[in-house]
Amino acid sequence: MGFLLQVKHLTTSFHTDCGVTRAVDDVSFSLDDGEVIGVVGESGCGKSVTALSIMGLVPRPAGEIEDGAVLFQGQDLLALNEREMRQIRGGKIAMVFQDPMTSLNPVYTIGSQIAEAVRLHQGRSRHEAFRIAAEALSKVHIPDPERRLREHPHELSGGMRQRVMIAMALCCEPDLIIADEPTTALDVTIQAQIMDLMGKLQAEQGMSIIMISHNLGVIAEMANRVLVMYAGQIVEENSVQGLFEAPLHPYTRGLLACSVGREAQGERRRLHAIPGRVPNLVELGPACRFEMRCQDRFNRCGVEVPDLIEVGGGRRVRCFKYSKQLKK
Repeated sequence: MGFLLQVKHLTTSFHTDCGVTRAVDDVSFSLDDGEVIGVVGESGCGKSVTALSIMGLVPRPAGEIEDGAVLFQGQDLLALNEREMRQIRGGKIAMVFQDPMTSLNPVYTIGSQIAEAVRLHQGRSRHEAFRIAAEALSKVHIPDPERRLREHPHELSGGMRQRVMIAMALCCEPDLIIADEPTTALDVTIQAQIMDLMGKLQAEQGMSIIMISHNLGVIAEMANRVLVMYAGQIVEENSVQGLFEAPLHPYTRGLLACSVGREAQGERRRLHAIPGRVPNLVELGPACRFEMRCQDRFNRCGVEVPDLIEVGGGRRVRCFKYSKQLKK
């Protein structure tokens, strides 16, 4: 049986006044039916652009998918025209964006926006579409869904709007949901409620999820497997347990050291920061992108780009340290 999703050598660039920036550079990964993978990394590492590339939403003409393939149920999404892609987007693959206020139209009611998606992808009547919309709001635990259908986005709280976005994603029963920082703008209590809700819905409906976040706690709670991105590349792929107990890449170890709330010997540990800064993607040279920030670097790191290599147990890492070990 094949994978639900296979991303192969995806490369997405943006043309700027300063030059061409490869926001996603040779990214490859796969996703099984019913699996939840996390994608982590600091802001600007390429997480969201990877999601937009899969969905066919890279802004043009500034953005361009230069190379690669995105195989969904064996079909290459990058080969589809916009009309064909609209049948996939929102139907078989749905996306939950970071800020619902930029995704929901303030002019239309909640009900009309959810019902529109149902009518487009399922061909239902208006009456049936609104019934399904009400059921979707009920699934995400919005009280009095019939009344909420008649309200506009500004009449709901931030947590309610995010639940509406999840309901809209679920209403067409997609095989895959891409959640791009779905709890970032919410307070901690609402974040926990949203993550608990998504976990329960995933377990009940068996859909696959790509969970994009800079919050390692969210990833630990939701994901089976984790991709760590840095400067447009995947630098590590690991199981959730492996990532937290035995991280492979120096950048991953840095992220874990930066996590708030990690404690040692009963006292709160001082919060660490990764030294240096992310390289300018316009001015990349033939070197490891993490080299200038890495405490484990050696001469080869500054003159050659490491490959993403398999190190056993389904783990991958982009680091010369492991290349040396495998040759021994």
